[in-house]
Amino acid sequence: MYRGHSVSVVVPCYNEEEGIQVTISDMPPLVDEVVVVDNNCTDGTAAVASQMGARVVPESTPGYGAALKAGFRAATKDIIIAMDGDGTYPRGFIPVLLEVMIDENLDFISCDRTGHKAEEANSFLRVLGNFALNLMTLALFGFWLNDSQSGMWVFRRAILDQLDLTSETMSLSEELKIEAFTRRNLRSRELPIYYKARVGESKLNLWHDGFANLLFLFQKRLRMRRRS
Repeated sequence: MYRGHSVSVVVPCYNEEEGIQVTISDMPPLVDEVVVVDNNCTDGTAAVASQMGARVVPESTPGYGAALKAGFRAATKDIIIAMDGDGTYPRGFIPVLLEVMIDENLDFISCDRTGHKAEEANSFLRVLGNFALNLMTLALFGFWLNDSQSGMWVFRRAILDQLDLTSETMSLSEELKIEAFTRRNLRSRELPIYYKARVGESKLNLWHDGFANLLFLFQKRLRMRRRS
């Protein structure tokens, strides 16, 4: 609980036995519940998370987006914070992000990793790909983000019914931001965070996932035109 607002943290996981220990171990006491989504893990992720006090939610549909949406449905608190289970996103920033959200009466905060990454997490190819997707987001949707692919967000659970989230894959990250930043009734901001090197093996396929996210931006633009 923070200043009268209860807090859920949602962590989608596929084989993050090592990373989930780091992620949960220094979670701030103000977090009321940690929801770990077991997206067909074949290692000990679910057991470790449960032993450390998290609520484990199974999601059999494979994909980052499917796992996140399952976690959003399972979360019960006023404010939802999403982050990966690989130890990369800073749990220590949670109180600061909540302070800004409440003081400025925001509905959605996207966390910007650019310029604040550990050296091991700041490869040229990742930076270039992220910048290209940022530019395409600006061209198609009319708003600029420094980090359209960030996997950490803070938002009020009450806005979920307003968001048209269709992706079951990595593209949910950019789709969530598109929905939040293009809806005029929502107050959304991007704030900088620090981003660490991951714990455990990366599941990201830079070329495949990068082109898939680029294609999704065009598909999302078409869907939004039909919706309007």
